[in-house]
Amino acid sequence: MEIDAMEDVTCLDPELLQLPEVSPFALKTSPQLVEDLFSQWLSLPQTGHLVKSLIDDAKAGTAVNACANFSNANAVGSNSLPSMFSSVSAPPLSPRSSSGSPRSSKQKSSPSALGSPLKLVSEPMQEVIPQFYFQNGRPPTMELKEHHLSKIDHLFDNPLNGLKINEFKTVTKEVCKLPSFLSSALFRKIDVDCVGLVTRDAFIKYWVDGNMLSMDIATQIFEILKRPGCRHLTQVDFKPVVRELLATHPGLKFLRNTPEFQDRYAETVIYRIFYTMNRSGNGRLTLRELKRGELISAMEHADEEEDINKVLRYFSYEHFYVIYCKFWELDTDHDFFIDRESLIRYGNHALTYRIVDRIFSQAPQKFTSEVEGKMGYEDFVYFMLSEEDKSSDPSIEYWYLYICFYISRFQNKLHYRALHI
Repeated sequence: MEIDAMEDVTCLDPELLQLPEVSPFALKTSPQLVEDLFSQWLSLPQTGHLVKSLIDDAKAGTAVNACANFSNANAVGSNSLPSMFSSVSAPPLSPRSSSGSPRSSKQKSSPSALGSPLKLVSEPMQEVIPQFYFQNGRPPTMELKEHHLSKIDHLFDNPLNGLKINEFKTVTKEVCKLPSFLSSALFRKIDVDCVGLVTRDAFIKYWVDGNMLSMDIATQIFEILKRPGCRHLTQVDFKPVVRELLATHPGLKFLRNTPEFQDRYAETVIYRIFYTMNRSGNGRLTLRELKRGELISAMEHADEEEDINKVLRYFSYEHFYVIYCKFWELDTDHDFFIDRESLIRYGNHALTYRIVDRIFSQAPQKFTSEVEGKMGYEDFVYFMLSEEDKSSDPSIEYWYLYICFYISRFQNKLHYRALHI
């Protein structure tokens, strides 16, 4: 062992091992000197051990830290390495750093502290994002199901194991949390065979198993009112709701002996709903339009308020009374149609003949009346709502289309005159 160590020491050139610091300029001008120094370094036992350990680590698949092994090899063989290679791990110190100033500690930091590029990087773990969108609503939790099932068992606890239509309102209010005048529509939605009875199992199948429980109230009402296979609501779909409101609301009790005025009231409410919410004007109310409107809150207000006239949106009887009386006043022959000469008397002749002509040209709103040259009651409701409240969005759109049509006609006249000059 001693002979081998002596042979390792004797193979080193003492002059090369005792060389002072070599400048970069000297290394560039003397490439042979660099090769000699590198050959001497490779002949050291510590260098052989370092290379062998790096190869073994690479084969074993462990993390390779060449800088740490190199620093350990420098620590063991610092006396036998050339002075040039002992300073490779750190840049040379400034002349003032030897005085012990605080800056000297920063100068001694080794690039090896930044880590080795050979170090294996572990793959990042994939984060599982839970589902956050459900097309038919978030499925109800087990606790929510059990809470509703206990209520359902209590309400359906009778000899028939079911409820008739006049007994179903409690289920609509307490279990479904819907306005009470939606009770008959919900009852008929479940009682598809028209047997006049909704059993406990049938209600659970539709409301709980059908995922109605987890939907928002607007989607629930939309699903209850719309017909099978349709993706929208029509005016006919709202008639059962308004009829039940007329039959059950205390503020409309005085109308029960006048069926004609009940029909007129129901029509006016539905016309007001579509005037405000069906912005496309195609008579097909979508779920998006239903959610963006104020109908749901108006229904809840009407269900809680005994004075129907305080529900100013859609359901006020006083609003219906003003609209219908104004129409009846202009319809002198009471054929339920209004012509140009009748409409010109609106508001004590507040409208000009040109405005009336533009309205009957159906530029702002296409008439639903099938009689040529006359507007029906629905057309008059649209006109009067736009005339009385010009700040609403439907009114602005109504008169904007009227102005656009007028400008278009005026431009066409100018163009015609220009061609014939």
